[in-house]
Amino acid sequence: MSDPRPRGTALDDWTPPPAPAAMVLDGAHVRLEPLDAADHAALLFQAFDGHDAVWDYMPVGPFASSAQFHRWMRDITASPDYVFFAIYDKDREAYGGFASYLRVQPSAGSIEVGYIAMAPALQRTIAASEAMYLMMGWAFEAGYRRYEWKCDALNLPSRSAAQRLGLSYEGIFRQATVVKGRNRDTAWFAAIDAEWPALDEAFRLWLDPSNFGETGQQKSSLSDLTRLVRVSDDPALGR
Repeated sequence: MSDPRPRGTALDDWTPPPAPAAMVLDGAHVRLEPLDAADHAALLFQAFDGHDAVWDYMPVGPFASSAQFHRWMRDITASPDYVFFAIYDKDREAYGGFASYLRVQPSAGSIEVGYIAMAPALQRTIAASEAMYLMMGWAFEAGYRRYEWKCDALNLPSRSAAQRLGLSYEGIFRQATVVKGRNRDTAWFAAIDAEWPALDEAFRLWLDPSNFGETGQQKSSLSDLTRLVRVSDDPALGR
């Protein structure tokens, strides 16, 4: 007989995870370290210089000067609402971007990755993908149940990146907010803890040196490896 009052699964063995704090996440191609204006602002301003499109879908930028960028970074990293990382590309031996945990809700086991800005030299590299893998891995290994990615619905590269990383499409929140005086519809993606073991294996297979030829060409794409884990794909992107 079906339950006339269905309810969610009881989480008797689950306890809220810790909130993220300043830490270093180290991989083979990338190192994530706490973002600090004194250490990183000038280097990242140089990396972004001349690439204003990086800021098209961001709530800030482009920045008119290194000093302005430094002030913004100093203020945002002082906020308890974010845990920012500078992304150091070991292959290029250069800082190429930053990303943050935000909207962290340990009581719900939910955490979001966002405020991601990568200079063109870092975009579409092994280091960039490994950076996202390290952030996702920390969250699930710390005990989070849900890992979210949200972006402007018009930002197709971000939507494609979320799907490629194995996050499932969950829909569009229409007129979700206003950014720089413009409407923003927000696309939602997420992965949950039950999917993490398979996603972890997909990333490990993709990152294995044997997956890359002598010229760096990948043999199996990450999107193909995560396809069987994703429960829904973004209709704007196809498979």
